[in-house]
Amino acid sequence: MFVIELAGVRIGIDNRYPFIERQCRAFLCEGEAAAFTVRASSDDILEESNHGEFSDAYCESICLYRHICEKIADYNVFLMHASVIEVDGRAYAFCAKSGVGKSTHTRLWIKNIPHARVLNGDKPLLKLEDDGSVTAFGTPWNGKENWGENISARLAGICFLERGVKNAIRPADEEEIIPRLSHQLYLRGSRESVNRRLMMMDALVRAVPYYVLACTISDEAALLSYRTMSGAQE
Repeated sequence: MFVIELAGVRIGIDNRYPFIERQCRAFLCEGEAAAFTVRASSDDILEESNHGEFSDAYCESICLYRHICEKIADYNVFLMHASVIEVDGRAYAFCAKSGVGKSTHTRLWIKNIPHARVLNGDKPLLKLEDDGSVTAFGTPWNGKENWGENISARLAGICFLERGVKNAIRPADEEEIIPRLSHQLYLRGSRESVNRRLMMMDALVRAVPYYVLACTISDEAALLSYRTMSGAQE
């Protein structure tokens, strides 16, 4: 067993396999005090292993993060499936359907935007702050590219990516934000936990600006999204 800190919350990990401790090495904490502890049962691991040809150690890691996301909602923290890039203290989140090009767009930001770095490439945590703002936090679960750091930044905007024949960005229409956003949030677990995360999603809708970017695989696409999203915060 060991302790990590995610989004300012200390979490005990009661693990079976050493893989997860190696995965979490940048988030390890000293001491045994934790807000809560998670463990993956044999049934959890078996069920997860039925979803693909993965090792039990990897399946344990997935199960543990799932349990973390269900419990950490009590601390106004929730998971969003997105790639989050930090630039000069601000975080920009990109969401897309599989295959649209979220990872490609992230690479283009890193290539073209000075000081840009990946906070988390796949499964960051978001925290609702008392002042109504949202902070994005890196986690050890950061996608197949393994992009991310143990850093945090205030969320400055969320952009939904679409494929396009030319680059164009617009503010998201109010009625389309929730349907698009709900596909990117983890909404499994107990009814109480899911309801709490739905309430946090409602707060997230009001907390930051939203955009829809129809994009090509080009430097121009990254520069357009950065200039638009960062300019809205000036």
